[in-house]
Amino acid sequence: MSDNTFHLTSHDVRAQEFQRAIRGCDPAQVDEFKNRVAEEIDRLLRERAQLDERIRNMSEQLKSYRDRERAMNEALVSAQQLRSEMQAQVDREREVSLREARAQAEQEVLGARQEADRILQEARSESQRLAHANEIARRQFHGYLASLRQLVERQLAEIEALSGEPGTPDPSLRRMV
Repeated sequence: MSDNTFHLTSHDVRAQEFQRAIRGCDPAQVDEFKNRVAEEIDRLLRERAQLDERIRNMSEQLKSYRDRERAMNEALVSAQQLRSEMQAQVDREREVSLREARAQAEQEVLGARQEADRILQEARSESQRLAHANEIARRQFHGYLASLRQLVERQLAEIEALSGEPGTPDPSLRRMV
């Protein structure tokens, strides 16, 4: 009975027989004790089975919780990676947009400068055309005045010739000139 692998069951206790000795124990008390020990072993075995079942359930729950924890950690790592990737993508897109905006602004500024240069060139051309037209009009005016003066002088000369006195024009005609 000193074997380490010895397992005592309630049936073993009930079936156990003892040799009778001259001054031995009261068989009724021994039977009653055997029954109490067997019932206690049955109770302990039932309790152990329940505890084993609880341990098995808790082990399954623990495994489930660990699986969930691992899944949540993986999801967290994935979310962090996704956030990093999205931030990098946003940074790249922002940089591209900024470069495009700068290029567009430079094009618009260049276009505005070219337009301003074109307008300025047109204004200079128009100014030169108007100055030339003004010069032509001034020359024509001076030519007209010279022609008018010649005409008036001829007319005065004719009036003097008709009046008979050379060099003394009619005073009323002098005021007209």
